[in-house]
Amino acid sequence: MAEISDVFFVDGVRTPFGRAGEKGMYWNTRADDLAVKATIGLMERNAAVPADRIDDVAIAATSQTGDQGLTLGRSVAILAGLPQTVPGLAVERMCAGAMTSVTTMGASIGVGMYDFALAGGVEHMGHHPIGGNADPNPRFVAEKMVDPGALNMGVTAERIFDRFPHLTKERSDRFGMLSQHKVQAAYDAGKIQPDLVSVATKGADGAWGLATEDEGRRPQTTMEDLAALKTPFRPHGRVTAGTSSPLTDGATMSLLAGGGAVKEFGLAPKMRMVSFAFAGVQPEIMGIGPIPSTEKALKKAGLTIADIGLFELNEAFAIQVISLLDHFGIADDDPRVNQWGGAIALGHPLAASGVRLMIQLAAQFAERPDVRYGLTAMCVGLGQGGSVIWENPHYDGKKKK
Repeated sequence: MAEISDVFFVDGVRTPFGRAGEKGMYWNTRADDLAVKATIGLMERNAAVPADRIDDVAIAATSQTGDQGLTLGRSVAILAGLPQTVPGLAVERMCAGAMTSVTTMGASIGVGMYDFALAGGVEHMGHHPIGGNADPNPRFVAEKMVDPGALNMGVTAERIFDRFPHLTKERSDRFGMLSQHKVQAAYDAGKIQPDLVSVATKGADGAWGLATEDEGRRPQTTMEDLAALKTPFRPHGRVTAGTSSPLTDGATMSLLAGGGAVKEFGLAPKMRMVSFAFAGVQPEIMGIGPIPSTEKALKKAGLTIADIGLFELNEAFAIQVISLLDHFGIADDDPRVNQWGGAIALGHPLAASGVRLMIQLAAQFAERPDVRYGLTAMCVGLGQGGSVIWENPHYDGKKKK
């Protein structure tokens, strides 16, 4: 008989993230091959888990076409050498694709249907620009359901400034600058590298290389640099390239397990799933989506925002993160938030990013036995938010000295 089970995040890995476009390191690499590399790396690192015990593989992509099409979970599982008895599926929730892979597989584990699952995402924004293959229904605009600007994420970010005038461009610029500095500090301290899977790449000249770290970082960024940048989404606007996540290619993969499977194989999970929630908001101002999804997830968990000791918030735009922090009364530079920087520096390969947040939170939990709960949250195109609350298995109840 199936029994209700705890859901554990056993492990997660990702490829280094590359700049999208012809000059990026993955221009000549297929999207599905990025996901294959992450899957192989994850399985090699968790050799105690028999591959034939994986119950399902969920892989997200926003543009499910070309080298990101063909039921990614199944095709990547076969390409990665998993037994053909292992099934797979594809997931699509724009930016929250990988997060939805995790919550969907986690729910299946939670009701006792699965013991193990792989969940992740891939996005090759160089090959597949956001919305490039989409044909939005004309009724959206004709019947005034959605403002035409809602499909331009930068325009939606500008609207957060319009709605909350006290959230200034200067605050946004500072947040963007600090993200770059924090990512570099994390790299210098060796925090990011352990969870990266190297990828062989082929340059435009045919020369082979090895992708070992995230390509888009700009650690020298200053406030002066950011103040001088153009505002591409409107004249005299407040959103710039320096306060937005760059267009990025990359893949992420996680291993999830139920309580029985963890016991059976003597695994040491990195996190336990406490609750998750998704919420919808006006598409025109999609950046505030994680506010209601976080409130829902907290309510389901019986927690308050004060219980959250670490935050991994996807930096689609600096203003988007600041709007959530402001809502919950958290300072822009609170040390609990994005300790190792975020997507402004690392990049945001849409459907892959949710698991990157989880990988970083899991690594921080290991260092922080004084923290019991952490949050991964993100905004989602077309007006949604997604939030997952996690518990730290290393928690010892002692306050940090």
